[in-house]
Amino acid sequence: MSDLPFTLDQLRILKAIAAEGSFKRAADSLYVSQPAVSLQVQNLERQLAVPLFDRGGRRAQLTEAGHLLLDYGDKILALCQETCRAIEDLQNLQGGTLVIGASQTTGTYLMPRLIGLFRQAYPDVAVQLHVHSTRRTCWSIVNGQVDLAIIGGEVPLELQESLTMTAYAEDELALILPESHPLAESAVIQREDLYKLSFITLDAQSTIRKVIDQILTRGNIDPRLLKIEMELNSIEAIKNAVQSGLGAAFVSTSAIEKELELGSLKRVKIENVAIKRILSLIINPNRYRSKAAEIFISEILPKFSTLSSDLKRIANSSDDAELVTSATN
Repeated sequence: MSDLPFTLDQLRILKAIAAEGSFKRAADSLYVSQPAVSLQVQNLERQLAVPLFDRGGRRAQLTEAGHLLLDYGDKILALCQETCRAIEDLQNLQGGTLVIGASQTTGTYLMPRLIGLFRQAYPDVAVQLHVHSTRRTCWSIVNGQVDLAIIGGEVPLELQESLTMTAYAEDELALILPESHPLAESAVIQREDLYKLSFITLDAQSTIRKVIDQILTRGNIDPRLLKIEMELNSIEAIKNAVQSGLGAAFVSTSAIEKELELGSLKRVKIENVAIKRILSLIINPNRYRSKAAEIFISEILPKFSTLSSDLKRIANSSDDAELVTSATN
């Protein structure tokens, strides 16, 4: 059957009659008239095509079908009540789940900090972090699998009309060297020095690699002439390779705070060249956004500027923001 043969009100009436033992007392407990109760029972029996009450005695007695429906009705009504409580708890942030997406660097170094702040304030809300490529993350938001995301790349062209991309923070990509490298003690190196270095990078299709190549080109540096020693698939692997003396690399400043503090890596600047990108908040404006997601955006994301001196700028505009790179000449 395409439609359910009963309503929640009819189940409530059935339960009240069974508890009170008569149609009249059931009507009184529900604050409705007895004829209204009788009519609902008649409609219910007609829709189910079975009698639910034995009307031969003074007390309303359930038939076998009536008992069966009452058992299932109790479960249905209990589940409805649980649903209402869950929604109420969700509104008060006493339950529910927040699903956050992120691209590799933000998912590894930024989001755990922000999630930690959120969990301290709202410990009853479960948080899931999905770290994938920018493209896959954007599709997850479109499909409703992820509530919000912070990414460092561009929203795929075919999804730009479905998502809102808001500029959130600036991420600087630093040149790092092993502490034993001859140039490690230099505060600033020349552009020509880059051609003397061996580089460890992410693969050529990664967003960060593309940003670096764009900025170097604008700074009159030909990325095609750089010596690529090896390509690795994670920032942690790149950092470990640099620490082992295998080459130089460009990584987000948020990823090397501990290493710089410990002195296991050295950061050097390139004269008149700054490599920066914009991290963006991605949401789907056409899907319901939970209370937890709203709180995360309004209360937790602004605190990002207090976590890193390199990532301060937060844009509150809801306008779409493209990937931003900059170079000073």
